[in-house]
Amino acid sequence: MAGSLLCLAALDALSLELFFVISLIGFLVVLELTAPLNVTPQWRRRLRWILALAMVGFVAIVVRRILAILPPGVI
Repeated sequence: MAGSLLCLAALDALSLELFFVISLIGFLVVLELTAPLNVTPQWRRRLRWILALAMVGFVAIVVRRILAILPPGVI
């Protein structure tokens, strides 16, 4: 997350939405790469709630961007 923050700042593209999406992608990658093969520990089951909240935030960002692109009067 710190690396993505530095890269976004260096590219002068730093926004909260973009940082959230990049952090979510990084979280998903780390979640998949550290997944155990046979047994799921109790603490990993709790990550579903965090993932669900993050997905709700992602959907809100996507809907907001789509509404900004659409011309007025379409919806």
